[in-house]
Amino acid sequence: MIDHITITSGARYDVDEATKKYVVKKISRLDRFIPRHARTSVSAEVVLREVNRAYGNKYEAEVVIKLPQKTLVAKDSTLNILAAVDIVESKLVSQLHRYKTALKRRSKRGRVLLRLRRGSGLSVEKKS
Repeated sequence: MIDHITITSGARYDVDEATKKYVVKKISRLDRFIPRHARTSVSAEVVLREVNRAYGNKYEAEVVIKLPQKTLVAKDSTLNILAAVDIVESKLVSQLHRYKTALKRRSKRGRVLLRLRRGSGLSVEKKS
């Protein structure tokens, strides 16, 4: 579970307890997509604000997740603050999948290069 979740609100919007619980539940659920080595040092910052547009009020949710090698940011605005949190969560899931596969590719590439350097890789025999 992501232990360090900071929830702040905008200038004109006060976050109630039910919304805070919902945000903590959704963001802490992202822990299963974070690589194991990074779970201890992950922190999340959530900013919820009300944005007055010319055609109506909207709510904006922005989440910043700080990982050891990268910072992930997702932002969305809708008519409902809970819907904005849901959309931001799905955006972060896809970003975490990309982060995790990039880490796997890097480690796999290092193993292949190490195997080739040792000489236990593919060998090509020349026929005379």
